[in-house]
Amino acid sequence: MDIPTTGRGDTDPTPALLDAAQLTADRDLAPRFPAEAHRVLADLVRAGAPLGWDDPPAPDEVTDLIARVLRAARHGDAALRAAYLGRRLIGLGYWLRYAQATNRQHADLVKIAVAAEAHGRGIGRSLTSTLVADAREAKIEVLTLDARADNTRALRLYRSLGFREYGRLPAFVAMGGRRYDKVFYMLDLRTETPTAHPPHPSAP
Repeated sequence: MDIPTTGRGDTDPTPALLDAAQLTADRDLAPRFPAEAHRVLADLVRAGAPLGWDDPPAPDEVTDLIARVLRAARHGDAALRAAYLGRRLIGLGYWLRYAQATNRQHADLVKIAVAAEAHGRGIGRSLTSTLVADAREAKIEVLTLDARADNTRALRLYRSLGFREYGRLPAFVAMGGRRYDKVFYMLDLRTETPTAHPPHPSAP
C-alpha cells in the first residue's frame, strides 16, 4: 500500500515525517530513499556540515547505513524519520539503542540532516522533537547525542528541547586541518530518577 506524504503535494508547506514502517510500506518512496538520503547527506558534507564524514559518503555506504537502521527499527532498536514535502525528501534523522546489554534502555540520537534548500523552515526541530517522542513511546530512558562544538545552531536547538551538556572532549574532532571540541548532550526521559545502587564492594 502506498502511503501519501502530504495532502497537497509539493505546495503544502508542512512536511510529513514518515517513520520507518510508513517509509518501507510505500512502494514508490522506499526504493528511492537510499539514493535520496545519499543526495541530502553528500550535499551537506560537501558544504562542510558536521555529519561525521570528511568527504561525501559513497552511495553504497549510505545504502548500507539505511539498511542497518531500518533493520534495527523493525526490532524496536531504532527509530527513523524521513521528512517529505510532497514526494521529495528534505531531511532525515534517527536514533539507535545502545548495543551493550546493560545500556539497552538508552539510545543515541545519531544524525539529523536537513537538505540545504529546506533550511530555515523548522524541519530540524520537527525531526528532532518527533524522534524524542518516538523515544518516549519506546520507553527509552536517556537519549544522548554528541556534536561538534562549533555547530552552535544545532546545539541551541537541542538545548531548547531540554537536552543538557554532560561533558566534552577538548580538540577531539579533526577536520580540514582544524580541531574542535566534541560535546555530549543528554535528555533524561524518565519521570522518576532511579535510585542509584552503591558501588560494588570490589570496586576501587
